[in-house]
This record gives sequence, C-alpha cells and structure tokens, in this order.
Amino acid sequence: MGKGFVQDVTAMEEDFAQWYTDVVKKADLIDYSSVRGSMIIRPYGYALWENIKNELDRRIKETGHENVYMPLFIPESLLQREKDHIEGFAPEVAWVTHGGEEELTERLCVRPTSEILFCEHYKNIIHSYRDLPKLYNQWANVVRWEKTTRPFLRTLEFLWQEGHTCHADAEDAQKETTQMLDVYAELCENTLAIPVIKGKKTEKEKFAGADFTYTIESLMHDGKALQSGTSHYLGDGFAKAFGIQYSDQNGDLQYVHQTSWGLTTRIIGAMIMVHGDNRGLVIPPKVAPTQVMIVPIAQHKEGVLDFAYDLKEKLAESFRVGIDASDKKPGWKFNEYEMKGIPVRLEVGPKDIEKEQVVLVRRDTGEKQFVPMAELDQTLSQLLEDIHQNLFNKAVELRNERTSVALTFEEFEEKLNEQQGFIKAMWCGKTSCEDQIKEKTSATSRCIPFEQEHLSDECVCCKEKAEHMVYWAKAY
Repeated sequence: MGKGFVQDVTAMEEDFAQWYTDVVKKADLIDYSSVRGSMIIRPYGYALWENIKNELDRRIKETGHENVYMPLFIPESLLQREKDHIEGFAPEVAWVTHGGEEELTERLCVRPTSEILFCEHYKNIIHSYRDLPKLYNQWANVVRWEKTTRPFLRTLEFLWQEGHTCHADAEDAQKETTQMLDVYAELCENTLAIPVIKGKKTEKEKFAGADFTYTIESLMHDGKALQSGTSHYLGDGFAKAFGIQYSDQNGDLQYVHQTSWGLTTRIIGAMIMVHGDNRGLVIPPKVAPTQVMIVPIAQHKEGVLDFAYDLKEKLAESFRVGIDASDKKPGWKFNEYEMKGIPVRLEVGPKDIEKEQVVLVRRDTGEKQFVPMAELDQTLSQLLEDIHQNLFNKAVELRNERTSVALTFEEFEEKLNEQQGFIKAMWCGKTSCEDQIKEKTSATSRCIPFEQEHLSDECVCCKEKAEHMVYWAKAY
C-alpha cells in the first residue's frame, strides 16, 4: 500500500489502540458525534451491521422466536422492583427528568436493557401453561453511561438484539440459555470467522439479577479478550418480583422461569481486532457489504467499461459486487478497497478481455490469480470459502500461540508480563482470589469453560483445593 495512503494509520505493533481508532475512521465505518462517547455509524459500517443482523435474525427466527419492540423509557418505580438488577446497572443509567419545560413527577430511565419492560408485559399476557413458552426478541438501541469509550467496543448508545423468554420450568429455560449461546458461537465461527470459547461467568462477573450467565469469549490480535455474546438464566427471581404466574395443568399457580440473551455492535469491533492488519480492515466474506470489487484497468480504452459493467451484472446474481469506474488511478483504488477490507478485488483491462480472463486478488493474503471467464463463478465461490477458512484458521493459530498455562501465581504474573493472552489456571471458587488476581495483574476471569481441564489440584492464587479451570485475561 502506498505510504501516503496509510500515513494516518498507526502500525498495530506500535500502538494497537490507536491503530484500531485510525482504521474505523479511515475505513469510513464511523464518525464522531457532538456527544462524548456517541458514534455516527456511517453507511459502510451500517451495511456491515445489517449483514450481521440479518444472519443472526434468521437464526433467531429459525429457533422459534418472534420479534417485538419495547418502549425506550422505564419509570423509576418499575426499575426498583428487582433490587440486584437495578444495583448492577445504577452507575450506568441515564435519567430523563424533564418533559419540555416541566419537571417529571417520576424520573424515567433510558433503557440500559429491557428485562423490566418485558416482565411488565409478560405479567399481562401470561395466564396459563398454554401461553408458554413465550419466545420474544427485540432489535433496539440501549444507553449505558460509560466512563471510557471506544467506537463499537464501548459507547454510550449502542445497537443490539435482546432476547427475553418465559418458560414453564427451570429445565426448559436452561435449555434455551444453552441453545442461544450455541447460536452466538455458530454465528461467530461460521459467519464472522471468530473462534470463541464457551463457558460460564463467575458469580462476580455474571449479569445483574441472573442465576447464572453463559458467555462466548474471543481473543483479539493484541492478546486482550472480548466478551462477544452472553446468555443468562434468570430463574424465577424476576417472575416473583413482577408477579408473572401461570396456572399449570392441575390449576395450581406457578412462577415462570426466564432467560435473556444479547449480542451487540461490539461484535464489529471484535471482527476488526481479530482479522485486521496494517493495511486496514479484513472483512469475512459472509458479512462483507461488497464481496467483490471490480476495478477496470485502462478504462478509457474502448470496450473496457462496457465489459466491466456487463461482468458486474452477471456476477451480481451470485455475489455482492461493486465497481469503481471513477477517474481515480488504479493504485488509489487498490489501496482504498484494501483499507475497506473487501475480500476480493477483480481487475480487468484490454489484455484480459482479449485473453477472456480476469485477475483476482485476495485481501487476506494478497495472492493474485488469473482466472478464465468461463470458470469465474465457480472460482469466486471457492475463493470466498477459502478466505473465510483462512481467517478462522489464522485466528485459532493466534489464540493458541497466545494461550498459556499457569500453575502458580508467580507463573501467572510472569506469563502475563511476557505476552498478553489467555491464561488457563485453576481456581478455588472464592471471589477473594478473583479480586486479588485482578488487583495484582489487571486480569479478570473470562469464563469457566464447559470443556474443563485438570491442570493441578491447587488454586493458582491461594493454593487451596481448586474447583474449576478458568480462562483469565486482560479484557476490553
């Protein structure tokens, strides 16, 4: 890439945080608004979110869920019903105190999440076992007043989906919690090429008001972890607080068991930090707004543009295709679409037309190949599959390289100082040890993985009997 084009992009080895900020701006994903910590999602960034949303929405509906929409505001009195929940969110809540010139008689909370609103609604519509399960999902924006912000990763307002379901018993609700975590994991790995670790959050790290929280954790290029999706089993605590009961088959009143689960626009941040490089974005083909960008070469020559537009029309039946017929130089165009992470660049000029071929260039490896026109459709399909697999394999390889085992606290600190990444270590289950590890190393428990390994009998912190193997890391 030409030096002039990337001079505003910091090398990731030099300053990863700055590299990230430079890339999201230079690739035209976002712009900053006049409110601190709020971002404008530009058309290219929003097209990316729409593709992720469409992929996830299809999976949500295939598992029997329906989309609904809840209000933006929650009355303060309603929020107070579930004590643990409001305490967990209190520091991040934004409040509305005036309507026009008049002070409100009761403050309204701008939703940080919608458990409360769904509970109030469920209380009114669930009466009998025949009404269950209720499987609702909403696509919405939420507001959390974060102290430190970064585009996509942590913003005052962000977009997400939040599922909220009611079930007749604990077994059915817990099955739902696992199922939706699997949906998130499958989306990340098979669509976004992001490998994840599935597990359970510790008591300290679980969602406020939940009985337990399941999570998928991914590792970024700089060795920091990112919580990429969560699924919560809420038990019957919310049901008791809001009086959500149903008559069972014997006519007895029972409380419902609930779940909630969500995935946000921060997954775009994960995708950037897992796959990006010093030339900019690298977007997985399945969610790329443009999968193939046609760049005509010597387009001023007769027949070249006509050929390129015909080719675009033909390929558009199978792929998301763009064409750049502007008067900018080919080198500028190459740099631009590398920065934007478009999976495949297709070059075609007079000589290619004469030879009935095109040139394909992969964004992930930079490899160039000459492809006969007759084989183009098949070659492109295979190439996009290969790119996805290569991105996934590279991410797994990086995660493996950045995952260590620590048997003692000294070893834990040493390995974390050597290189950032996941550390697998045994834990006694006490919050005091979890707090001590965070205080001394800044690493937090990411999850108790479902796939457990027995590394030793002792807790890495206090040396007492270990209960679980845990993934630890510094995190976003």
